[in-house]
Amino acid sequence: MIYRSIIFDLDGTLIDSAELTGQIIDEMLAERGAEKAADRNLIKAMDAVGGIPMIEAVMAGFTADPAADLEEFRARHRSIPTPPTLAFPGVRDTLGMLRDIGVSMAICSNKPQFLCEKILGDLGLDIHFDAVLGSMPQRPRKPDPVIANLALNALGANHRETLFCGDSIVDADTAKAAGLEICLVKWGYGTPHALGMDPDLPLVIKMADLIDLVHGRTGLNPLPAITDPRGQ
Repeated sequence: MIYRSIIFDLDGTLIDSAELTGQIIDEMLAERGAEKAADRNLIKAMDAVGGIPMIEAVMAGFTADPAADLEEFRARHRSIPTPPTLAFPGVRDTLGMLRDIGVSMAICSNKPQFLCEKILGDLGLDIHFDAVLGSMPQRPRKPDPVIANLALNALGANHRETLFCGDSIVDADTAKAAGLEICLVKWGYGTPHALGMDPDLPLVIKMADLIDLVHGRTGLNPLPAITDPRGQ
């Protein structure tokens, strides 16, 4: 195999997190007197950023205390079940196939650690990952390479045989800073923006393409983007 380990981003790469984020934000906005639902495209654009900046953007005009609203958002997120449809098409089967052929895998996300663990557990995807690294106090966030290197250490992997798979320029910058090869998923929230900044970033057109990639049957060459975010 060319790649024996893969480090995955979570939101917009493996899961359609904007679906659930939007539901929670809509409830919070309605309780604050908003008459319109949150902009789903804005939610997708801010998902890779997360935290207070996301709350300020998607609740603009309806958040007097973004830090408190962020904590409320996270508490609501923690208390509700994760919809089984949250995983993108092909994710569940491909992760299983990668595990079966001996590829070790980790999550590297700016989503809070407890939410990463909850979502993966609710979806039954946690069994595929040897390490899950989300945001925690005192832990640097992507694109700082520290979190990617923590994932590498947890996997016992080396840089040369590890692929970083994500959906944003944040992921591309993280991989570059950590000395890892990067591929973006064509259905990712931040992929169009990332390609606008660097058109040569390689793409995975469908999740199952990772099987050929780790075996070296296809290379990390730039591929044409497909605009449908969920088409596989």
